Amino acid sequence: MRISDLIEDFIKDLFEDDKQLIEIQRNELAEHFNCVPSQINYVISTRFKPSQGYYVESKRGGGGHITIKRVNNSKSDYFMHIIKNIGDEMTSNDVDILISDFLTYDLITKKEAKLLKVATSDNVLGMTKDLKDKLRAKIFKNMLLNLE
Repeated sequence: MRISDLIEDFIKDLFEDDKQLIEIQRNELAEHFNCVPSQINYVISTRFKPSQGYYVESKRGGGGHITIKRVNNSKSDYFMHIIKNIGDEMTSNDVDILISDFLTYDLITKKEAKLLKVATSDNVLGMTKDLKDKLRAKIFKNMLLNLE
């Protein structure tokens, strides 16, 4: 497992069943994982985005206080939130992260996850990268609309 995955899992574990808000210190977390604070920033900026159901407030200085709020809505509200925040393009990695989150929160089945992944894979979208990422976003959004 990569350090980014370990940090992500650690942060997600801080959210208890009914806990919607956590506060962490960037430097303390970096020390815990024996990494640089920018690694913590990277994980938070790529894996705790609004499109993934999180709001992040970051304050510099004094160890870098970070507040992460998890947005819990109904499945359909959550998917609509994701759809609105995806934008016009998505990378294959963006899809992987969202699918992983959907599975973690029991929003989709493993079969649905596989279908989402296959339908948006680079193998299926045989075109230039910029067109591929635009088409992937459209397909992913449409599939989410139909999972509600």
